[in-house]
Amino acid sequence: MRSEIEGKADFEQIRYAQLWEDADVLNRALGHRPGARLVSICSAGDNALAMLLLDPERVIAIDLSAAQVACLHLRIAMLRRLDHGEFLELMGSRPSERRASLLDRASADLPERDCSFWRSQKDAIVAHGLGGIGKFERYFRLFRQVFLPLVHSQKTVADVFRSRPGPERETFMRQRWNSWRWRLLLNVFFSNFTMGRLGRDPAFFDHVEGSAAQHVARRIEHAAIDLDPADNPYLHWILTGRHGRALPLAWRPEHYDTIRSRLDRLDVRHSPLEDVIAGGQRFDGFNLSDIFEYMSLVVFENVYGSILAAAEPQARLVYWNMMVPRRVPISFRDRVRTLSDIEISGKAQDKAFFYSDFVVEEVLP
Repeated sequence: MRSEIEGKADFEQIRYAQLWEDADVLNRALGHRPGARLVSICSAGDNALAMLLLDPERVIAIDLSAAQVACLHLRIAMLRRLDHGEFLELMGSRPSERRASLLDRASADLPERDCSFWRSQKDAIVAHGLGGIGKFERYFRLFRQVFLPLVHSQKTVADVFRSRPGPERETFMRQRWNSWRWRLLLNVFFSNFTMGRLGRDPAFFDHVEGSAAQHVARRIEHAAIDLDPADNPYLHWILTGRHGRALPLAWRPEHYDTIRSRLDRLDVRHSPLEDVIAGGQRFDGFNLSDIFEYMSLVVFENVYGSILAAAEPQARLVYWNMMVPRRVPISFRDRVRTLSDIEISGKAQDKAFFYSDFVVEEVLP
């Protein structure tokens, strides 16, 4: 079955080389249910790996993009062949002079098609780490290396990550960060036009209303004032090109061996979501990323109904909205309930700060 977005956007390149959705928030929303059967949008694969910490029977990770599926295949190979420190070096979280040899070692058992693909990406991985080679990450690198130095000094950027109480974080943002140059940079670099062409894809903005720049400005304030930037791996990467003391959930040392021991529970498929949910299986939870934003209202309603048809009672649907409001269609509101307490807590704690809404819905018995 062909997905609506499949004919509009380019899926040949790596769009996201790491996940920009907070797996801590995702896993709390899905809930710890040993033996569950789960579905996850793959993207770069980090959140599908993080979902293994929920002790499921199976996680089916799916993506329209063969390049994104290859990212997860390589991560699986890295987990099997590298220790945790080597994994972080190859991903780009930490500096490294040996990424070429680590990549060769990690990819040694991959099929030739995957090996050929990663050989073509080798120079970029050596320079930036595996987590830095996607279109979205290149967009942030351009921002960080070319434009941000015109606005803030390295000292000011470093001071973002000094732990301080909330009122002091607000003072820092108001007095040192939020200058007219910064506001100008936001309006230009994070405009719908620029983000669509350099960061995401123009087709992802088909159903967007409003200004991406204004949205990003509001969300940065949440990340820099409401939350402690020192604990935010996503903000670290955007501003420094590394992860500081914080790491995404699936990359943390305390979870490395658990995830590695459960890799055989992953089922990775180059496939649209529609094919998986039409396959006759039933599932206990869905990580749907922000895919509904790319759908017209009619297609959204049809896909949502198909998901419900493949959902067990009390299955949870977890997804994000950035700039396109999507929640359970009116025609299905008698079949799910919104878990408002989990949503409110998730939004307040979400360190991947781009999204305006976080949705958790549970299928009624």
